[in-house]
Amino acid sequence: MASVTLKGIKKNYTKDVQVIKGVDLEIKDGEFVVFVGPSGCGKSTLLRMIAGLEDITEGSLYIGDTLSNDIHASKRGIAMVFQSYALYPHMSVADNMAFALKLAGTAKEEIAQRVNKAAEILQITHLLERKPKALSGGQRQRVAIGRAIVRNPKVFLFDEPLSNLDASLRLNMRVELSKLHQDLGTTMIYVTHDQVEAMTLADRIVVFNAGIIQQVGSPLDLYENPSNLFVAGFLGSPKMNLLKAQLVGVEQGIAVVRLPKGVTLRAAVDAKRGKVGDEVTLGIRPEHLRVASMGEAGAVPARVDLIEHLGDHVLAYIEIPGINDILSLKLPGHTTELKYGDSIHVLFPEDDCLLFDSEGIVFNRVRK
Repeated sequence: MASVTLKGIKKNYTKDVQVIKGVDLEIKDGEFVVFVGPSGCGKSTLLRMIAGLEDITEGSLYIGDTLSNDIHASKRGIAMVFQSYALYPHMSVADNMAFALKLAGTAKEEIAQRVNKAAEILQITHLLERKPKALSGGQRQRVAIGRAIVRNPKVFLFDEPLSNLDASLRLNMRVELSKLHQDLGTTMIYVTHDQVEAMTLADRIVVFNAGIIQQVGSPLDLYENPSNLFVAGFLGSPKMNLLKAQLVGVEQGIAVVRLPKGVTLRAAVDAKRGKVGDEVTLGIRPEHLRVASMGEAGAVPARVDLIEHLGDHVLAYIEIPGINDILSLKLPGHTTELKYGDSIHVLFPEDDCLLFDSEGIVFNRVRK
């Protein structure tokens, strides 16, 4: 096992094409860290730089205490699992898992021991004599992971390994990967664009956009306390409701904002660095919006545009008159009283509202 430290890492393909724009990050020994972000944000490129499959233009990469910029990929003590299983079709599962060890000249007895141990961990012992064509997608991915395990790496790297699986298999494999991390205790770095994978697997999430780290933190911290508009809008399904507004009042621990058509709302944030008249963005999670009771103070009129019954919860998509954005409202699964076209009133609890300045940076929340 080993830590991974990135200091000022940059990647340029040409003078004008810079895909990684200076990354500083420390991944602790035994930590499960997930890189997440939209396609083209640089997360897979950075993973390949850690693996030694891409050259580092500038900066320093340490694996443990060893500066690894110029160390060959095969010598870094890293095992990588790709999106493609890349199994040899003419070899059995056991031979696929053992192939790298045979190339390295490992003794037959040790190869057999490592393969059998990895197969037990992944529960594929009964598949060792099969060929890849006789395996399901989930079983093939287990073999690919087993091929990495037998190498006893210091660090596991996963590049979107579940994206080829259907929804139920992805869920099962997320559970298996979490158990694998608990059993092995090895440092794992995992790349995905799927925020559900990021939220469920990670000890810490690193959110990337355009080759820059936007925020690093635990899944719950990033969900509840995004540092900027990008993170707020990226994490969460359905995503956070974000409304353009104008700052019209700054009180002690309270910001007052006005939406188009004169709707006024309050957010429990410290907005002292803002000025009255500033353009801001109000954010609130769908589960924090609330349907108001008749005559409840502070309620905002809205119309129901769509209802989705999803079993454990209901999603209502609503429109506030004069505001073009469609808002999502998350309700308990037994909710049946709302229907398409209904006129309702909703509440924006001030303690659950976030506020972002004109640059997209969040104002600090005020906890009561």
